[in-house]
Amino acid sequence: MPSRAATLIEAARLRAAFEAAGALIVETPILQPADLLLDLYGEDIRARAYVTSDALRGEQMLRPDFTVPVVQMHMAEGAEPARYTYSGEVFRRQELNDERANEYVQVGYEVFDRADPAAADAEVFALFADLLGPLGLRAATGDIGLLMAAVQGLQTTERRKVALMRHIWRPRRFRALLDRFAGRSPMPETRAALLAGDRAGLDAPEIGLRSRAEVDARITALIQDAAAPAISKTEIAALDALLDVRESVPYAIERLSDIAVDLPWTRSALERLKARVDALAARGVTIDTLDFEASYGRTQMEYYDGFVFGFYAEQRPDLPPVATGGRYDALTRRLGKGAEIPAVGGVLRPGLILQVQEAWP
Repeated sequence: MPSRAATLIEAARLRAAFEAAGALIVETPILQPADLLLDLYGEDIRARAYVTSDALRGEQMLRPDFTVPVVQMHMAEGAEPARYTYSGEVFRRQELNDERANEYVQVGYEVFDRADPAAADAEVFALFADLLGPLGLRAATGDIGLLMAAVQGLQTTERRKVALMRHIWRPRRFRALLDRFAGRSPMPETRAALLAGDRAGLDAPEIGLRSRAEVDARITALIQDAAAPAISKTEIAALDALLDVRESVPYAIERLSDIAVDLPWTRSALERLKARVDALAARGVTIDTLDFEASYGRTQMEYYDGFVFGFYAEQRPDLPPVATGGRYDALTRRLGKGAEIPAVGGVLRPGLILQVQEAWP
């Protein structure tokens, strides 16, 4: 394992490279308000963050990453366009794997620029690829925006689409919902009973904080959902095909173009992908061998809503990705209090870079 001193030296080198690319160095507090992160990600964030509290400031979390505080800072006081870089520790609970670090150094680069999102995507990816080039890593790319567009256009109820959108970053739950909405798995017995008119147990004593009106509204919503027709086999087959796309970029675009015949509402997202590919090629990225996975990025932080990427050391499959990043336009809307700006960025782990170098023959 590399020493902390060596890791900090490597972090300083990476941050200097981002500064040379035009980024302003910023710092963020290690303790972050828990209410903001809980609002963004729900209670699930507690499973991967360290939570503490005090009488004056309420619940706080040890910084799980830098993106949220950097976006918050930019939306409050940043000029545009803007480029930022930073380095420091982040903290992630590892209750299932004690071999993975729960505290490590990240170095990041974030771009806020509305002029040309495709060019900004290419700028970030190409800069990371150049910095990591000597390591011989495998690059993976994807586009959460394609999947989001596919879900938003489905010919089904808004309630079902909202449920699917909420669980895009939870693949198992997403698949379970999709199978139920497609009629490929049975609805829960309790919901089937409600649809059949069986309201047994609904006259039980009222406990908890929900009012009778809230309970009745929820029951009505469940009945309406159970009665909604299944999503068509054509749409489900096309969505399954989209989720299975894993090809080099040129072949992926061909496959996605075929799928768009049955999911025509994905064509705008597909055009954005093509524009990004052109911008990557203009930056010197070899497109013919670049991997594209339509499902890539679905187990990472939920703020990504477009281009996503990662770099992996295939000679060290035990290591997490050396670098990850993506586009998070929706996050700027959430934190902008009425303002928004297209944004993309990524982070590298200098400690992992040193570990990969140690594995060289």
